[in-house]
Amino acid sequence: MNLETEKTMSRPEVSTAPVRKAELEELLIDAEADDEQVQQSHPLVRRPWLLLLGLILVALNLRPALSSMAPLLGEVSKSLGLSAAQAGLLTTLPVLCLGLFAPLAPLLARRFGAERVVLGILLTLAGGIILRSNFGEIGLFAGSVLGGASIGIIGVLLPGIVKRDFAKHAGTMTGVYTMALCLGAAMAAGSTVPLSEHFDHSWAMGLGFWVIPALVAAVFWLPQIGQKHGAHNLAYRVRGLLRDPLAWQVTLYMGLQSSLAYIVFGWLPSILIGRGLTPTQAGLVLSGSVIIQLASSLAAPWLATRGKDQRLAIVVVMALTLGGLFGCLFAPIEGLWGWAILLGLGQGGTFSLALTLIVLRSRDSHVAANLSSMSQGFGYTLASMGPFAVGVVHDWTGGWNAVGWIFGIIGAGAILAGLGAGRALYVQVVSEKV
Repeated sequence: MNLETEKTMSRPEVSTAPVRKAELEELLIDAEADDEQVQQSHPLVRRPWLLLLGLILVALNLRPALSSMAPLLGEVSKSLGLSAAQAGLLTTLPVLCLGLFAPLAPLLARRFGAERVVLGILLTLAGGIILRSNFGEIGLFAGSVLGGASIGIIGVLLPGIVKRDFAKHAGTMTGVYTMALCLGAAMAAGSTVPLSEHFDHSWAMGLGFWVIPALVAAVFWLPQIGQKHGAHNLAYRVRGLLRDPLAWQVTLYMGLQSSLAYIVFGWLPSILIGRGLTPTQAGLVLSGSVIIQLASSLAAPWLATRGKDQRLAIVVVMALTLGGLFGCLFAPIEGLWGWAILLGLGQGGTFSLALTLIVLRSRDSHVAANLSSMSQGFGYTLASMGPFAVGVVHDWTGGWNAVGWIFGIIGAGAILAGLGAGRALYVQVVSEKV
Protein backbone atom coordinates (compact mmCIF):
# COMPACT_ATOMS: atom_id res chain seq x y z
CA MET A 1 0.00 0.00 0.00
CA ASN A 2 1.48 3.38 -0.99
CA LEU A 3 1.67 6.44 1.24
CA GLU A 4 -1.19 8.21 -0.53
CA THR A 5 -3.51 5.32 0.14
CA GLU A 6 -2.45 5.18 3.78
CA LYS A 7 -3.04 8.88 4.26
CA THR A 8 -6.54 8.67 2.80
CA MET A 9 -7.52 5.65 4.84
CA SER A 10 -6.08 7.04 8.05
CA ARG A 11 -8.56 9.90 8.18
CA PRO A 12 -11.56 9.14 10.37
CA GLU A 13 -14.50 7.90 8.32
CA VAL A 14 -18.02 8.92 9.18
CA SER A 15 -20.64 6.23 8.72
CA THR A 16 -23.72 6.12 10.87
CA ALA A 17 -23.35 9.22 13.06
CA PRO A 18 -23.85 12.78 11.81
CA VAL A 19 -20.77 14.96 11.41
CA ARG A 20 -20.75 17.58 14.16
CA LYS A 21 -19.86 21.09 13.10
CA ALA A 22 -16.52 21.09 14.94
CA GLU A 23 -15.56 17.71 13.47
CA LEU A 24 -16.54 18.84 9.98
CA GLU A 25 -14.45 22.00 10.27
CA GLU A 26 -11.47 19.96 11.52
CA LEU A 27 -11.76 17.53 8.59
CA LEU A 28 -11.99 20.38 6.11
CA ILE A 29 -8.91 22.07 7.63
CA ASP A 30 -6.96 18.80 7.37
CA ALA A 31 -8.03 18.30 3.76
CA GLU A 32 -7.10 21.88 2.81
CA ALA A 33 -3.71 21.49 4.51
CA ASP A 34 -3.03 18.32 2.52
CA ASP A 35 -3.93 20.12 -0.69
CA GLU A 36 -1.77 23.14 0.14
CA GLN A 37 1.29 20.94 0.70
CA VAL A 38 1.01 19.50 -2.78
CA GLN A 39 0.04 22.77 -4.43
CA GLN A 40 3.34 24.41 -3.45
CA SER A 41 5.03 22.72 -6.40
CA HIS A 42 1.94 22.80 -8.65
CA PRO A 43 0.23 26.18 -8.66
CA LEU A 44 -3.50 26.25 -9.23
CA VAL A 45 -5.12 27.92 -12.19
CA ARG A 46 -3.67 31.42 -12.53
CA ARG A 47 -6.79 33.14 -13.83
CA PRO A 48 -9.81 31.83 -11.90
CA TRP A 49 -12.10 34.40 -13.52
CA LEU A 50 -11.36 32.84 -16.91
CA LEU A 51 -12.14 29.39 -15.53
CA LEU A 52 -15.37 30.75 -14.04
CA LEU A 53 -16.39 32.27 -17.38
CA GLY A 54 -15.57 29.00 -19.12
CA LEU A 55 -17.62 27.00 -16.62
CA ILE A 56 -20.62 29.29 -17.11
CA LEU A 57 -20.45 29.07 -20.91
CA VAL A 58 -20.06 25.29 -20.81
CA ALA A 59 -23.02 24.99 -18.43
CA LEU A 60 -25.15 27.11 -20.76
CA ASN A 61 -24.81 24.34 -23.35
CA LEU A 62 -25.85 21.39 -21.18
CA ARG A 63 -29.61 21.76 -21.73
CA PRO A 64 -30.44 23.45 -25.09
CA ALA A 65 -30.01 20.17 -26.98
CA LEU A 66 -32.69 18.70 -24.67
CA SER A 67 -35.13 21.55 -24.05
CA SER A 68 -35.17 22.78 -27.66
CA MET A 69 -36.88 19.62 -28.92
CA ALA A 70 -40.03 19.62 -26.76
CA PRO A 71 -41.79 22.70 -28.26
CA LEU A 72 -41.12 21.38 -31.78
CA LEU A 73 -41.88 17.72 -31.08
CA GLY A 74 -45.27 17.79 -32.82
CA GLU A 75 -43.91 19.57 -35.90
CA VAL A 76 -40.87 17.27 -36.13
CA SER A 77 -43.06 14.16 -35.77
CA LYS A 78 -45.45 15.38 -38.46
CA SER A 79 -42.62 16.33 -40.81
CA LEU A 80 -40.81 13.00 -40.54
CA GLY A 81 -43.86 10.82 -40.03
CA LEU A 82 -42.86 9.64 -36.56
CA SER A 83 -45.24 7.45 -34.60
CA ALA A 84 -46.20 8.24 -31.01
CA ALA A 85 -43.78 5.53 -29.83
CA GLN A 86 -40.95 7.04 -31.88
CA ALA A 87 -41.72 10.51 -30.51
CA GLY A 88 -41.61 9.09 -26.99
CA LEU A 89 -38.28 7.43 -27.75
CA LEU A 90 -36.94 10.74 -29.01
CA THR A 91 -37.62 12.35 -25.61
CA THR A 92 -36.21 9.37 -23.69
CA LEU A 93 -33.10 8.53 -25.71
CA PRO A 94 -30.96 11.59 -24.84
CA VAL A 95 -31.69 11.19 -21.12
CA LEU A 96 -30.81 7.50 -21.28
CA CYS A 97 -27.52 8.41 -22.96
CA LEU A 98 -26.76 10.84 -20.14
CA GLY A 99 -26.63 7.85 -17.82
CA LEU A 100 -25.06 5.28 -20.12
CA PHE A 101 -22.12 7.47 -21.10
CA ALA A 102 -21.51 9.18 -17.74
CA PRO A 103 -19.16 6.39 -16.50
CA LEU A 104 -16.80 7.20 -19.38
CA ALA A 105 -16.07 10.62 -17.89
CA PRO A 106 -13.59 9.65 -15.13
CA LEU A 107 -11.88 7.18 -17.48
CA LEU A 108 -11.40 9.85 -20.14
CA ALA A 109 -10.32 12.42 -17.55
CA ARG A 110 -7.74 10.03 -16.10
CA ARG A 111 -6.33 9.42 -19.59
CA PHE A 112 -6.46 12.91 -21.12
CA GLY A 113 -7.23 15.36 -18.28
CA ALA A 114 -10.61 16.88 -17.45
CA GLU A 115 -9.97 20.15 -19.31
CA ARG A 116 -9.08 18.42 -22.60
CA VAL A 117 -12.06 16.10 -22.32
CA VAL A 118 -14.48 19.01 -21.79
CA LEU A 119 -13.11 20.76 -24.89
CA GLY A 120 -13.30 17.65 -27.05
CA ILE A 121 -16.81 16.76 -25.92
CA LEU A 122 -18.04 20.31 -26.55
CA LEU A 123 -17.02 19.80 -30.18
CA THR A 124 -18.75 16.41 -30.17
CA LEU A 125 -21.91 18.09 -28.84
CA ALA A 126 -21.75 20.60 -31.68
CA GLY A 127 -21.46 17.72 -34.15
CA GLY A 128 -24.49 16.01 -32.63
CA ILE A 129 -26.59 19.19 -32.97
CA ILE A 130 -25.62 19.49 -36.63
CA LEU A 131 -26.35 15.81 -37.26
CA ARG A 132 -29.75 16.00 -35.54
CA SER A 133 -30.98 18.92 -37.60
CA ASN A 134 -29.71 18.04 -41.09
CA PHE A 135 -29.99 14.35 -41.89
CA GLY A 136 -33.61 13.33 -41.59
CA GLU A 137 -34.91 10.65 -39.25
CA ILE A 138 -31.59 8.79 -38.97
CA GLY A 139 -29.71 11.99 -38.21
CA LEU A 140 -32.40 13.03 -35.73
CA PHE A 141 -31.96 9.92 -33.58
CA ALA A 142 -28.19 9.61 -34.07
CA GLY A 143 -27.67 13.27 -33.22
CA SER A 144 -29.86 12.88 -30.13
CA VAL A 145 -27.66 10.00 -28.96
CA LEU A 146 -24.48 11.97 -29.59
CA GLY A 147 -25.87 15.06 -27.86
CA GLY A 148 -27.06 13.10 -24.82
CA ALA A 149 -23.73 11.27 -24.53
CA SER A 150 -21.78 14.54 -24.73
CA ILE A 151 -23.89 16.26 -22.09
CA GLY A 152 -23.61 13.22 -19.82
CA ILE A 153 -19.81 13.22 -19.93
CA ILE A 154 -19.38 16.97 -19.41
CA GLY A 155 -21.97 17.02 -16.64
CA VAL A 156 -19.99 14.45 -14.65
CA LEU A 157 -16.72 16.38 -14.91
CA LEU A 158 -17.88 19.84 -13.88
CA PRO A 159 -18.72 19.11 -10.19
CA GLY A 160 -15.21 17.71 -9.73
CA ILE A 161 -13.69 20.83 -11.27
CA VAL A 162 -15.80 23.01 -8.94
CA LYS A 163 -14.69 20.96 -5.92
CA ARG A 164 -11.05 21.23 -7.04
CA ASP A 165 -10.68 24.90 -7.90
CA PHE A 166 -13.43 26.51 -5.79
CA ALA A 167 -13.41 24.25 -2.73
CA LYS A 168 -14.03 27.07 -0.25
CA HIS A 169 -17.07 28.30 -2.20
CA ALA A 170 -18.45 24.98 -3.43
CA GLY A 171 -22.08 25.74 -2.57
CA THR A 172 -22.08 29.17 -4.20
CA MET A 173 -20.21 27.96 -7.27
CA THR A 174 -22.55 25.01 -7.69
CA GLY A 175 -25.43 27.49 -7.61
CA VAL A 176 -23.79 29.68 -10.26
CA TYR A 177 -23.12 26.66 -12.45
CA THR A 178 -26.71 25.44 -12.05
CA MET A 179 -28.06 28.92 -12.73
CA ALA A 180 -26.17 29.01 -16.04
CA LEU A 181 -27.47 25.56 -16.90
CA CYS A 182 -31.06 26.68 -16.24
CA LEU A 183 -30.56 29.82 -18.30
CA GLY A 184 -29.45 27.74 -21.27
CA ALA A 185 -32.51 25.52 -20.93
CA ALA A 186 -34.83 28.53 -20.70
CA MET A 187 -33.36 30.24 -23.74
CA ALA A 188 -33.72 27.11 -25.85
CA ALA A 189 -37.26 26.34 -24.68
CA GLY A 190 -38.50 29.85 -25.31
CA SER A 191 -36.71 30.80 -28.52
CA THR A 192 -36.52 27.61 -30.60
CA VAL A 193 -40.06 27.95 -32.02
CA PRO A 194 -39.64 31.67 -32.86
CA LEU A 195 -36.30 30.85 -34.48
CA SER A 196 -37.84 28.13 -36.62
CA GLU A 197 -40.64 30.52 -37.65
CA HIS A 198 -38.07 33.18 -38.52
CA PHE A 199 -36.30 30.72 -40.83
CA ASP A 200 -39.41 29.96 -42.93
CA HIS A 201 -40.89 27.56 -40.37
CA SER A 202 -37.85 25.29 -40.58
CA TRP A 203 -37.60 23.13 -37.48
CA ALA A 204 -34.15 22.05 -38.65
CA MET A 205 -32.88 25.64 -38.43
CA GLY A 206 -34.52 26.10 -35.05
CA LEU A 207 -32.75 23.05 -33.65
CA GLY A 208 -29.49 23.66 -35.50
CA PHE A 209 -29.08 27.19 -34.17
CA TRP A 210 -27.78 25.81 -30.86
CA VAL A 211 -24.52 24.71 -32.43
CA ILE A 212 -23.39 28.35 -32.20
CA PRO A 213 -23.24 28.65 -28.38
CA ALA A 214 -21.52 25.25 -28.20
CA LEU A 215 -18.72 26.48 -30.45
CA VAL A 216 -18.46 29.78 -28.55
CA ALA A 217 -18.06 27.84 -25.28
CA ALA A 218 -15.31 25.72 -26.85
CA VAL A 219 -13.39 28.86 -27.84
CA PHE A 220 -13.57 30.31 -24.31
CA TRP A 221 -12.69 26.95 -22.72
CA LEU A 222 -9.57 26.53 -24.88
CA PRO A 223 -7.25 28.52 -22.53
CA GLN A 224 -7.86 25.95 -19.77
CA ILE A 225 -5.88 23.37 -21.74
CA GLY A 226 -2.65 25.24 -21.01
CA GLN A 227 -3.36 25.89 -17.32
CA LYS A 228 -1.84 23.92 -14.44
CA HIS A 229 -4.42 22.67 -11.99
CA GLY A 230 -2.12 21.40 -9.30
CA ALA A 231 -2.10 17.99 -7.71
CA HIS A 232 -5.46 17.19 -9.15
CA ASN A 233 -3.90 16.53 -12.53
CA LEU A 234 -2.63 13.30 -10.93
CA ALA A 235 -4.71 10.16 -11.55
CA TYR A 236 -6.55 8.67 -8.60
CA ARG A 237 -8.64 5.56 -8.26
CA VAL A 238 -11.55 5.63 -5.82
CA ARG A 239 -12.83 2.30 -4.50
CA GLY A 240 -15.87 1.45 -2.40
CA LEU A 241 -18.59 3.74 -3.75
CA LEU A 242 -20.82 0.91 -4.98
CA ARG A 243 -20.85 -0.59 -1.47
CA ASP A 244 -21.71 2.66 0.29
CA PRO A 245 -25.41 3.23 1.18
CA LEU A 246 -24.99 7.00 1.27
CA ALA A 247 -23.62 7.02 -2.29
CA TRP A 248 -26.73 5.13 -3.44
CA GLN A 249 -29.01 7.57 -1.65
CA VAL A 250 -27.30 10.47 -3.43
CA THR A 251 -27.66 8.55 -6.70
CA LEU A 252 -31.36 7.82 -6.20
CA TYR A 253 -32.09 11.44 -5.32
CA MET A 254 -30.19 12.63 -8.38
CA GLY A 255 -32.03 10.17 -10.64
CA LEU A 256 -35.57 10.68 -9.32
CA GLN A 257 -35.49 14.48 -9.27
CA SER A 258 -33.89 14.41 -12.73
CA SER A 259 -36.70 12.16 -13.94
CA LEU A 260 -39.23 14.86 -13.08
CA ALA A 261 -37.04 17.49 -14.72
CA TYR A 262 -36.81 15.58 -18.00
CA ILE A 263 -40.53 14.86 -17.97
CA VAL A 264 -40.96 18.64 -17.86
CA PHE A 265 -38.41 19.21 -20.64
CA GLY A 266 -39.84 16.47 -22.83
CA TRP A 267 -43.58 16.54 -22.19
CA LEU A 268 -44.78 19.71 -20.44
CA PRO A 269 -45.31 21.62 -23.72
CA SER A 270 -47.29 18.68 -25.13
CA ILE A 271 -49.38 18.53 -21.94
CA LEU A 272 -50.10 22.26 -22.17
CA ILE A 273 -50.90 22.04 -25.88
CA GLY A 274 -53.35 19.29 -24.98
CA ARG A 275 -54.95 21.75 -22.53
CA GLY A 276 -55.44 24.33 -25.30
CA LEU A 277 -52.22 26.35 -25.60
CA THR A 278 -50.44 26.96 -28.89
CA PRO A 279 -46.90 25.55 -29.36
CA THR A 280 -45.44 29.04 -28.94
CA GLN A 281 -47.40 29.65 -25.74
CA ALA A 282 -46.44 26.24 -24.36
CA GLY A 283 -42.78 26.88 -25.12
CA LEU A 284 -42.93 30.25 -23.37
CA VAL A 285 -44.49 28.70 -20.26
CA LEU A 286 -41.71 26.11 -20.14
CA SER A 287 -39.14 28.84 -20.72
CA GLY A 288 -40.63 31.03 -18.01
CA SER A 289 -40.66 28.17 -15.53
CA VAL A 290 -37.01 27.42 -16.24
CA ILE A 291 -36.05 31.10 -15.95
CA ILE A 292 -37.53 31.10 -12.43
CA GLN A 293 -35.11 28.28 -11.65
CA LEU A 294 -32.28 30.81 -11.89
CA ALA A 295 -33.25 32.26 -8.51
CA SER A 296 -33.76 29.02 -6.59
CA SER A 297 -30.79 27.26 -8.19
CA LEU A 298 -28.51 29.93 -6.75
CA ALA A 299 -30.29 30.38 -3.43
CA ALA A 300 -31.04 26.77 -2.48
CA PRO A 301 -27.42 25.51 -2.12
CA TRP A 302 -26.42 28.66 -0.22
CA LEU A 303 -29.32 28.30 2.23
CA ALA A 304 -28.95 24.52 2.52
CA THR A 305 -25.29 24.75 3.51
CA ARG A 306 -26.15 27.15 6.35
CA GLY A 307 -27.97 24.45 8.32
CA LYS A 308 -26.71 21.33 10.04
CA ASP A 309 -27.74 19.23 7.01
CA GLN A 310 -29.81 19.44 3.81
CA ARG A 311 -32.86 17.33 4.66
CA LEU A 312 -35.31 20.16 5.30
CA ALA A 313 -34.23 21.97 2.14
CA ILE A 314 -34.80 18.82 0.08
CA VAL A 315 -38.32 18.34 1.44
CA VAL A 316 -39.21 22.00 0.75
CA VAL A 317 -38.00 22.07 -2.86
CA MET A 318 -39.59 18.70 -3.64
CA ALA A 319 -42.91 19.91 -2.22
CA LEU A 320 -42.74 23.02 -4.43
CA THR A 321 -41.93 20.85 -7.46
CA LEU A 322 -44.84 18.48 -6.91
CA GLY A 323 -47.23 21.37 -6.26
CA GLY A 324 -46.22 23.03 -9.52
CA LEU A 325 -46.52 19.80 -11.51
CA PHE A 326 -49.99 18.98 -10.22
CA GLY A 327 -51.06 22.58 -10.77
CA CYS A 328 -49.92 22.55 -14.41
CA LEU A 329 -51.71 19.24 -14.95
CA PHE A 330 -55.01 19.75 -13.11
CA ALA A 331 -55.56 23.37 -12.01
CA PRO A 332 -57.62 25.84 -14.08
CA ILE A 333 -55.65 27.09 -17.05
CA GLU A 334 -56.16 30.71 -16.00
CA GLY A 335 -53.72 30.26 -13.12
CA LEU A 336 -51.14 28.38 -15.19
CA TRP A 337 -48.35 30.92 -14.85
CA GLY A 338 -48.54 30.81 -11.07
CA TRP A 339 -48.10 27.05 -11.08
CA ALA A 340 -45.27 27.32 -13.63
CA ILE A 341 -43.48 29.75 -11.30
CA LEU A 342 -43.97 27.38 -8.36
CA LEU A 343 -42.60 24.52 -10.47
CA GLY A 344 -39.56 26.58 -11.45
CA LEU A 345 -38.77 27.49 -7.86
CA GLY A 346 -38.93 23.84 -6.88
CA GLN A 347 -36.97 22.34 -9.75
CA GLY A 348 -34.19 24.91 -9.64
CA GLY A 349 -33.64 23.95 -6.02
CA THR A 350 -33.91 20.18 -6.49
CA PHE A 351 -31.23 20.00 -9.17
CA SER A 352 -28.79 22.42 -7.58
CA LEU A 353 -29.13 20.56 -4.28
CA ALA A 354 -28.46 17.27 -6.07
CA LEU A 355 -25.18 18.68 -7.39
CA THR A 356 -24.36 20.22 -4.02
CA LEU A 357 -24.84 16.84 -2.31
CA ILE A 358 -22.18 15.34 -4.58
CA VAL A 359 -19.70 17.93 -3.32
CA LEU A 360 -20.75 17.90 0.34
CA ARG A 361 -20.77 14.12 0.67
CA SER A 362 -17.21 13.88 -0.76
CA ARG A 363 -13.94 14.46 1.14
CA ASP A 364 -11.97 15.68 -1.88
CA SER A 365 -12.23 16.37 -5.61
CA HIS A 366 -11.26 12.80 -6.59
CA VAL A 367 -14.13 11.35 -4.59
CA ALA A 368 -16.45 14.07 -5.90
CA ALA A 369 -15.59 13.21 -9.51
CA ASN A 370 -16.30 9.52 -8.95
CA LEU A 371 -19.48 10.13 -6.94
CA SER A 372 -20.57 12.46 -9.73
CA SER A 373 -19.99 9.68 -12.25
CA MET A 374 -21.93 7.16 -10.19
CA SER A 375 -24.85 9.41 -9.30
CA GLN A 376 -25.27 10.73 -12.82
CA GLY A 377 -24.52 7.44 -14.56
CA PHE A 378 -27.01 5.32 -12.64
CA GLY A 379 -29.21 8.33 -11.86
CA TYR A 380 -29.82 9.47 -15.42
CA THR A 381 -30.39 5.90 -16.58
CA LEU A 382 -33.13 5.73 -13.95
CA ALA A 383 -34.33 9.21 -14.92
CA SER A 384 -34.90 8.18 -18.53
CA MET A 385 -37.69 5.86 -17.39
CA GLY A 386 -39.83 8.85 -16.38
CA PRO A 387 -40.30 10.41 -19.83
CA PHE A 388 -40.74 6.92 -21.30
CA ALA A 389 -43.44 6.09 -18.75
CA VAL A 390 -45.29 9.34 -19.52
CA GLY A 391 -45.34 8.47 -23.22
CA VAL A 392 -46.59 4.95 -22.55
CA VAL A 393 -49.32 6.08 -20.14
CA HIS A 394 -50.46 8.80 -22.54
CA ASP A 395 -50.73 6.26 -25.36
CA TRP A 396 -52.69 3.85 -23.16
CA THR A 397 -55.15 6.39 -21.81
CA GLY A 398 -55.32 8.90 -24.66
CA GLY A 399 -55.06 11.75 -22.13
CA TRP A 400 -52.80 13.28 -19.52
CA ASN A 401 -54.62 12.90 -16.18
CA ALA A 402 -53.07 9.51 -15.35
CA VAL A 403 -49.62 11.10 -15.60
CA GLY A 404 -50.30 12.56 -12.16
CA TRP A 405 -49.67 9.12 -10.64
CA ILE A 406 -46.20 9.13 -12.19
CA PHE A 407 -45.50 12.55 -10.67
CA GLY A 408 -46.59 11.37 -7.23
CA ILE A 409 -44.65 8.10 -7.21
CA ILE A 410 -41.41 9.63 -8.46
CA GLY A 411 -41.72 12.62 -6.12
CA ALA A 412 -42.31 10.44 -3.05
CA GLY A 413 -39.28 8.32 -3.94
CA ALA A 414 -37.13 11.43 -4.36
CA ILE A 415 -38.14 12.72 -0.91
CA LEU A 416 -37.28 9.40 0.74
CA ALA A 417 -33.90 9.21 -1.00
CA GLY A 418 -33.22 12.87 -0.21
CA LEU A 419 -33.84 12.35 3.49
CA GLY A 420 -30.98 9.86 3.46
CA ALA A 421 -28.69 11.80 1.14
CA GLY A 422 -29.23 15.06 3.02
CA ARG A 423 -27.59 13.85 6.24
CA ALA A 424 -24.24 15.40 7.16
CA LEU A 425 -22.12 12.33 6.39
CA TYR A 426 -19.27 11.42 4.06
CA VAL A 427 -19.23 8.47 1.67
CA GLN A 428 -16.78 5.78 2.82
CA VAL A 429 -14.20 5.11 0.13
CA VAL A 430 -10.50 4.51 -0.41
CA SER A 431 -8.79 7.02 -2.71
CA GLU A 432 -5.38 5.95 -4.02
CA LYS A 433 -2.95 7.39 -6.55
CA VAL A 434 -2.64 5.30 -9.70
